Amino acid sequence: MLVNLSIRNIVLIDQLDLALGGGLTVLTGETGAGKSILLDAFSLTLGARGDGALVREGEAQGQVTAVFELSLDHPALAAANAQDIETDGGLILRRVQLADGRTRAFVNDQRVTSQALRAITRELVEIHGQHDDRALVDSSTHRQLIDAYGALGPQLSKTRAAHARWRELKAERAREAERIEKVRADVDYLRHAFGELEKLDARAGDEEELASRRAAMMQAEKVVSDLRDVAEAVSGDHSPMSALTAALRRLQRRQTQAPALIEPAAQALDAAISALDLAGQALDDALSAANFDPGELEQVEERLFALRAASRKYSVAADNLPQLAGSFGAQLADLDAGEAKLRQLTEAVAAAEAAFVGAAKELSRSRHAAAKALDRAVNAELPPLKLEGARFSTAIAAEAAGPEGVDQIEFWVQTNPGTRPGPLMKIASGGELARFMLALKVVLADRGSAPTLVFDEIDTGAGGAVADAIGQRLARLAKGVQVLAVTHAPQVAARAEDHLRIAKDPAGAGRVATRVLPLGHDARREEIARMLAGASITDEARAAAARLMRGAG
Repeated sequence: MLVNLSIRNIVLIDQLDLALGGGLTVLTGETGAGKSILLDAFSLTLGARGDGALVREGEAQGQVTAVFELSLDHPALAAANAQDIETDGGLILRRVQLADGRTRAFVNDQRVTSQALRAITRELVEIHGQHDDRALVDSSTHRQLIDAYGALGPQLSKTRAAHARWRELKAERAREAERIEKVRADVDYLRHAFGELEKLDARAGDEEELASRRAAMMQAEKVVSDLRDVAEAVSGDHSPMSALTAALRRLQRRQTQAPALIEPAAQALDAAISALDLAGQALDDALSAANFDPGELEQVEERLFALRAASRKYSVAADNLPQLAGSFGAQLADLDAGEAKLRQLTEAVAAAEAAFVGAAKELSRSRHAAAKALDRAVNAELPPLKLEGARFSTAIAAEAAGPEGVDQIEFWVQTNPGTRPGPLMKIASGGELARFMLALKVVLADRGSAPTLVFDEIDTGAGGAVADAIGQRLARLAKGVQVLAVTHAPQVAARAEDHLRIAKDPAGAGRVATRVLPLGHDARREEIARMLAGASITDEARAAAARLMRGAG
């Protein structure tokens, strides 16, 4: 709740420090004393639009500080923590208004934007008045209020989760479909290229090996004739092998007669014969190697040229053709797998949609039930507020599916029998609007209400029993939340736990300043008597004020 409000140099307020407690606190005073200024200053700390005209005449800037004490699980603390603001269970909001119209906002002494300030204070305070469109009259909050009244948080969470899952799967399916469509655009090319490369069956190193074999075959064709001639000379009919062998045998027969003379020559002839034999074998080997099939050369050349043509066609080295074929094959396999996955995703999307629709329908049925219960409760509050001929209803219409379900919800009213019902903000007059809002807040007080509620002159034009009924309901509200009420009704003021009187006092040099005075028991009675009697307070007014205070107690 709000525990302290400090204002410096805002319009008529030069310096003001208020300590506030729980329950119902009323602010009273003469018209023009500064009650609206006080609320405008407070609104600044909540993120309201700034205005240089709010700065007190002659000052460069004004400042408003509001201190809140909250439970550790309060949403406003979570919103502050989300912006890396340390909270420790409390919030100090400070807004500086410069005379040139600019403003600066701080939360726990950390600079924030006005937008961030509003995000933090959205759950802190509700301000209600005859012409206020920031609270219950904002139709965008009506669905949230129905959910809070019906305790539909678990169903809402289920619906949000189902919608998020549906949306996530739809996005995944869309991405997969887009990817597959890109592959499909090239599928004919992929299938042709993969088939061609698969048939070619290239291997790394094929080109080098085939080129070497081709070169060897072509060189062999050029030298084979010479090899044959030389082989004929070494091993053919005109080979010296026979003559050398015969000569060696003759020397060997004479070797015993003159070994010293014959041994060296015999050895030399034997070596010559061996060398000639080796030369013949080498020539036979060369001829065997050179003796290739021309058809084999043709096959080698066809294979080599096919590899090089594929290399040029696909702009890769011949050794990389196997890798390219593998890539094409993987893409084709991925396409087949992707199409299977797409079918699975389509089924999953349908199942997720069905789950969301089921959750949304269940939530919608619960909302209709909660709305009927809310309508009954609010309508029961209307007769004491002099709205006995009016009817409150909750209009629920279908809308496009979203995280919150499929319901568009708006509060409607019928102010008189026989008239056409319509949206609360459009149909109700200022006084009626304020009383409808009070009835709603009384019914909704313990379900999703902000910890601090401010009612700005919602009793305007009300008197007697109606004002007393308003006071009763404000007091009921104050049992669960902090209530601040600016009022002109003595019946409302009499029910306050704390009473603050707003007045203008001289501030020197022909200037005035707004002061706020906490009132004790006797001062309260005097103020309520003034509210009853006007400028001239009579003993009868004091007695009536005392009776109101006793009755309220």
